[in-house]
Amino acid sequence: MDNTQKLMAAVVGVFVVGFIMVGASKDQTNEQKEAASQIRTLVAMQEMATQKCPKLIQDKTGSQVFFPSKTDTDKETYVTMEWIGEKGDNFKTASCTLHSQLGGISKLVIDDKVLIDKKF
Repeated sequence: MDNTQKLMAAVVGVFVVGFIMVGASKDQTNEQKEAASQIRTLVAMQEMATQKCPKLIQDKTGSQVFFPSKTDTDKETYVTMEWIGEKGDNFKTASCTLHSQLGGISKLVIDDKVLIDKKF
């Protein structure tokens, strides 16, 4: 490395260290930490539900679903997603509930027929 590259690396290093120090020095109140945790939990549950539910519905019906027509959640323990079948789909309605305590799908209802109903 020549001197110019060393100088550029040093400047970048100073910026990185500065950003790390600023990020580490921020103090959050307990309420802010709790709110951030709740948001992370909700995002994780919804991400898991959007990965598992459409695949399971496709396995059971043969029809692929994309965006739920309705979503219900208490923001802490469960997420329920509902789909309304369109023309050409092999179902009229589908509902999938993911419960965080089970770590997966706890209830699957397709056309008022309960296919999965796990209790915890």
